[in-house]
Amino acid sequence: MRPSLRALTIVLANFGVAMGMLIAAEPAPAPAQPMFVKLQDVKWDKILPDLGDSSPEIAILRVDPKTQATQLLIRTPKGIHVRKHWHTANETHTMISGRATFACEGKRMEVGPGGFNYMPAKIVHEAWLPAGSLTFITVDGAWDVNWVEGPPTMADLTK
Repeated sequence: MRPSLRALTIVLANFGVAMGMLIAAEPAPAPAQPMFVKLQDVKWDKILPDLGDSSPEIAILRVDPKTQATQLLIRTPKGIHVRKHWHTANETHTMISGRATFACEGKRMEVGPGGFNYMPAKIVHEAWLPAGSLTFITVDGAWDVNWVEGPPTMADLTK
């Protein structure tokens, strides 16, 4: 065999072995498992730490490992105006407790316990959440918040 052909054969053989090793080294995806979570067991984090104990809190319940679709809860110790913002992925809100007002595209709608809404990706919206509210949110991808005019401040807190 000619030296250049031999070198090419060795390179290709090594590449094939390396690729086979990479493929074999990738873990098989774990099968989907049922999940059950009690509200008293979720971990809450402050969304706006600058607001201290008045900050709304978030609990990420689940993130899909492939799509990053996310299910989460938000609770509010104090009422708050959540300033205009948007998300990269589609988002839904289901009110568990409290009566929130959502606004987008010049329209306002009140959503009470059991009420649901859908916000398409990148649509600018805002909300007024009362003290003690609990909202279940689903997002079709990774959850993010893109503030239009900055995040809420102490001035956005209500009774």
